[in-house]
Parts: sequence; structure tokens; C-alpha cells
Amino acid sequence: MTDKNQIIKEIRAGETSLGIEFGSTRIKAVLVGKEHAPIASGSYEWENQLVDGIWTYSLEDIWKGLQTSYQELAKDVKEQYGEILTKIGSMGFSAMMHGYMPFDEEDNLLVPFRTWRNNITEQATDVLTPLFGQQIPQRWSIAHLYQAILNGEEHVKDITFFTTLAGYIHWKLTGKKVLGVGDASGMFPIDSEIVDYNQKMVEQFDELKKEKGYPWKLREILPQVLSAGEDAGTLTEEGAKLLDVSGNLQPGSLVCPPEGDAGTGMAATNSVAVRTGNVSAGTSVFAMIVLEKPLSKVYGEIDMVTTPDGMPVAMVHSQNCTSDLNAWVNLFRENLESFGVKVDTNTLYGTLYNKALEGDADCGGLLPYCYFSGEHITHFEEGRPLFARTPDSKFTLANFMRSHLFTSVGALKLGMDILLKEEGVVVDKLLGHGGFFKTKGVGQKVMAAEVNAPVSVMETAGEGGAWGIALLAAYRKNKTEGESLASYLEEQVFAKEESVQIAPDPKDVEGFEAFMDRYKEGLEIERAAVVHLH
Repeated sequence: MTDKNQIIKEIRAGETSLGIEFGSTRIKAVLVGKEHAPIASGSYEWENQLVDGIWTYSLEDIWKGLQTSYQELAKDVKEQYGEILTKIGSMGFSAMMHGYMPFDEEDNLLVPFRTWRNNITEQATDVLTPLFGQQIPQRWSIAHLYQAILNGEEHVKDITFFTTLAGYIHWKLTGKKVLGVGDASGMFPIDSEIVDYNQKMVEQFDELKKEKGYPWKLREILPQVLSAGEDAGTLTEEGAKLLDVSGNLQPGSLVCPPEGDAGTGMAATNSVAVRTGNVSAGTSVFAMIVLEKPLSKVYGEIDMVTTPDGMPVAMVHSQNCTSDLNAWVNLFRENLESFGVKVDTNTLYGTLYNKALEGDADCGGLLPYCYFSGEHITHFEEGRPLFARTPDSKFTLANFMRSHLFTSVGALKLGMDILLKEEGVVVDKLLGHGGFFKTKGVGQKVMAAEVNAPVSVMETAGEGGAWGIALLAAYRKNKTEGESLASYLEEQVFAKEESVQIAPDPKDVEGFEAFMDRYKEGLEIERAAVVHLH
């Protein structure tokens, strides 16, 4: 562990790396030292707004959040180490992937930022997916652009540049219209052979919109694609003033390519090498597996993105995970409090989660659906949390909790089965992170049964994407000639990292498969609930 005096020397010498990530509810800033461990942090809470039917964040709130999270970090540095932060060796910015931020020639934002949360581009995806022969999700930037074209929106003719939230922040702080390849893969399909946009698809899109007579071609308005470690510019004088309103921060910091939250999650879990993957499970759940070769065909359940250095990644994303489970846990809390029993949150979750390990392998015939919102994997536009059982089901607390843990990753399993069973994708190492894994051993055991592969959890997995982008910033500054991102993370960052691995129990695997047979058969019950409870 680096001692305090060493950290002070690194701060004074400008040998630190800064990462700031814009999450959906929190903007977090993390400063790391030469050993890559976090040494200071700051944050800002925020929420998206529904304005005229569009989920958005205002430019005012974007900048307030960036500046506040940095101020909180600088304050943390002062309080811990007695130092005013003036020099930072390298930095990086990341954010929620996808979405749509189009600008005109005077750099004005033409429409309010359209976030990943907007499912308003179905017409566009119905055209683009068969045209490209690749799944184009509704949240992708190109889907937003083409939907605006289909809608006949006036602003489209005036676009000179469009980008993601991370790309926007990077542009304003460095003057560079660039994007890390991982984030770019959520704007437009990437050709991993050349680590750039798929040129054939670019030409197909230009042909598609040609009759509209717009003055731009697609490549002219897309950001330049960069791989991790490449030169993405430096913090300008204007950028330093935008980031640090106190005026203490000097310009000149190296800035790594801006990335999306998927890429920073891969970096933070050491999951950028081929045959590695990570599962992030909380309010929603997604799994990302780095592929050895392309999939044989297009699947609606699977998105194709890339690692921060351009390797193809299959992503299975389920919109529902622990929200319904959390609601039931809160109901048990209310029950206890009715009897005058106070219990802290960690004890409550830990006790109930561990109870699930005592249940029948197949959950005793119980069948919940955790659909708080619509679920694209199973084709539900609306959510209806549902719990069902037959008279002969084994209705115990252990089975009840087990069934809710299973169903939290039930939709995810449908997509993972395509990868692991139909496509024969091999995973040597799967890292779990997020609230689902917080109770030691339980979420891991469930996930290992789901994928029939060992699942590991690392101590640092809770550091999240801000730490991940700080690691990418450190790689930009410290990498040696020819050193790959995977090697840097493995040897420089995670070599001493301890993780706990749990292998799948054959009885649990068999039980999960039996539960999923019931889950798939019961989808019609869930559809009826959506219709009748409208």
C-alpha cells in the first residue's frame, strides 16, 4: 500500500490520473496514484428529466455535475493530503453510452440531449437492422439520427457533428472531436479489423438518406474513432477553466479517448482479453463477453460492441434485475418493523439472500417475473411484476428468495444461452459486479449456475466506471511501446488483486435449467397480466 507521503509526492509532481464518469444517477470523479489505487474521489447526484416526451439531461446540469464532482474531489485531496490540486498527469471522461447530441456549425446543440433511455426509434431500427445485417438497438446514436430523418425533423440538415455525452465533454475540454472505439461502437457498427466504423455500412447509410439532399455525409459528422492508449489530445487552457472553476488546475494533462460505461466496466473488471467477460447486475443487468470470432448470425437479444481497444464484444442486456427483489425485501422489513424489530439493511439482505441457498434446486415450482419495466429480450413493451405458484408448489421462504434471485437474471439467461449453447462461445473467466453480488457468495453461486461456468468477484469491482476510465487514462500516460491494454491491466493493475471464484454446482445448474423451462412456459401468463392489468 502506498504511504501518504508518497501520494503527496505524486500529487505535487502531477503523476496522478483522473477519471470522471457520468452515470445515470451519479457523476463520479476518481483520482488514482502510480499504483492505480483510488486516492481521492468526488461525486454529484443527478436525475434525468422527461421533457416533451424525451428523457434528457440539460447542458446546465451536465456542466454543473462535472464541475461539482471535480470540486468535491479537489476538496478531498486538500482534506486528506493538505495539497491544492494543480497538476494531473492524465485524465479521461466516460458516460452512459449511446444517445444523441447533434451540433451545428456554430457548435450549438440542435435538440436536447436524447439519452439511451428513449425507446423512440423503432421505425429506424426496423430499417437499419436488416440493411446492415447487424442488430441496431433503439438506443444507438445512428438509430436516433435516422429516426430524426424519418420524422422529417428540421434540425437534421444543419448537423455538422454529432456525438455521445462522453464525446461532448472531451471535445469541450480538448478541442478534439474524437471517441474511444468502445463508445463509438454504440454510435455506429465497428469493423474490429481496422478499429473504425464499418465502411460498407457507412456507404449504405449515405445511400439510404441520399434522396433527402442533406449537405453532409455520415463520416463528416461522426467523431474520429480512437483505440485505448492513442493520442486524444490534451487539456486546453479553456478546458482547464471549464473543469476547475477555482482556476487552480493547469492545462496540458494528457487525455485518453473518451469511453462509454460498458468499456470502463470492462477495464474496471480486467475483462478486455479474449474469452473473458463481466456481468454487471443491479437495477438492470448486462453481460459482456469478448469474442474470439464473430457470431454466425444476427440475434435480436444480442448487441455487438467492442472493448476499449477494439475487440468484438457480445452484449446481452436485460432491462430488469433487482428492482422487484428489492421491493420484496422492503416488504419483509416492513413486516419486521410491525413487530418492533429493527434490522439494518446489510443484515436484512444478507439473511434473506443466504436463505435462498437452503431452497430446492429448482425453487420448488415457484414462478416470479421481475418485469418492473418492459423487457426487450422477451418482447414485453410494459412491465408487470408477477408471482405465481400452483397448489402443490413448495412455498417456503427459502424457495421464495431463491426464485426471485433466479428470475432476476432469467431474461439474461435467454441471451446467454444463445452465446454459450448455440454459438459455442467459450468463457474462461467471468467477473461479477453490482448489488446482486454484494452478499458474499450468493449472487455468485446463482450466476455460476446460470452460465454453468466459474464466476469471480474482486474487491475493487465496486469502484466502478470512474475508476475504469482513470485506468484508461493511466494506460494512455504509462504504457510502453507495444504494450496492449490487456497486458497493462493484467500485469500493472490487477497482478496483486485478490478475487474469490465460485464454480457451478451441478445440482444448481440442473435446477436453474428446470426453473427456466417453467419461466419460458409461463411467459403467456405474464403477457395476460400485462393485458388484463392495463
